[in-house]
Amino acid sequence: MDGLDIAFSKYEQTTNNKWQLTVYQTETDIYPKNMLENLKNSTCFSASQLLDLDKKLGHYFAEKVNAFILRNKIDKKSIDAIASHGHTIFHQPDKGYTYQIGCGSTLAFNTELKVINDFRQKDVIAGGQGAPLVPIGDKLLFHQESSCFLNLGGFANCCILKNKNVIAYDICPANLPLNQIMNRLGLEYDKDGKNAREGKVDLIALEKLNALSFYQQNSPKSLGTEWLTAEFNPVITEIINNKDKLRTIIEHIAIQIGENLIDSQSIYITGGGVRNTFLLERIAFHFEGEIVIPSEQIVDYKEAIIFGFLGALHLSGIPNTLASVTGANKDVIGGVLHRP
Repeated sequence: MDGLDIAFSKYEQTTNNKWQLTVYQTETDIYPKNMLENLKNSTCFSASQLLDLDKKLGHYFAEKVNAFILRNKIDKKSIDAIASHGHTIFHQPDKGYTYQIGCGSTLAFNTELKVINDFRQKDVIAGGQGAPLVPIGDKLLFHQESSCFLNLGGFANCCILKNKNVIAYDICPANLPLNQIMNRLGLEYDKDGKNAREGKVDLIALEKLNALSFYQQNSPKSLGTEWLTAEFNPVITEIINNKDKLRTIIEHIAIQIGENLIDSQSIYITGGGVRNTFLLERIAFHFEGEIVIPSEQIVDYKEAIIFGFLGALHLSGIPNTLASVTGANKDVIGGVLHRP
């Protein structure tokens, strides 16, 4: 919910079937206050309210894409399609569904461009988690940078390239519970982890967090806000002081990352959590290998760039999900194509 990321990128398949990436322009648009409030409350909306928000978000996406195209003087004819992840409302693959809003038909009609969205659903139908989807980009676009990739978004997820195998899964919560605490204090996030740094670790709560059953499960596995509400947050509410809550969560994140990536020599880290210097310090404490931070553009826009790549694969008729990662019964071409 930190904004709408837009990346204008080109994906070319070379003669030896390798992919070449060129990123031209990138931009983040912060959601208007009323839109942000609706997104925050959306999991409690009625069906009609969700349908209304779905259309409004589609209009918002279209408005921002059109402005981006004009501002950067992009020739519309050069654009093959918009690949849109949308905003996740529900993610319960064990029940056979995942749901992202941001109406693809509305976006296509108002931009006069093809749109590919709803990337996760087909993988879930094929028995997968519908997540993570970024690893195929790590494998085909960024494999030369490292063999281990960590994204610090709402949740922390990893992708490990091991010989020809790809292992990827959600590790633990990351920015989401930290931001929720700061939101209740009237702030968007804990800048540089300053408040967390001033707190103390609640050892009893930390032990309970590390003992949650999700961490005993084998991959593939993924997390959603429902799990956060039902399993994670009740432990955090036992901590009275907000700074202690933040400090304990930071330590928990760092411990889980250190334990899960113990066999990796380096970690290539992207996502908003890279801005949390205290979190990076604690990860460095619990992880003995090298920590690699790429350029700001890749840190901020890697997921947008890779979802563009999922769109390119979709248009090329090439599977854009990895069953070995999601647990599906086969690789599928995820996404729904909307024509303008």
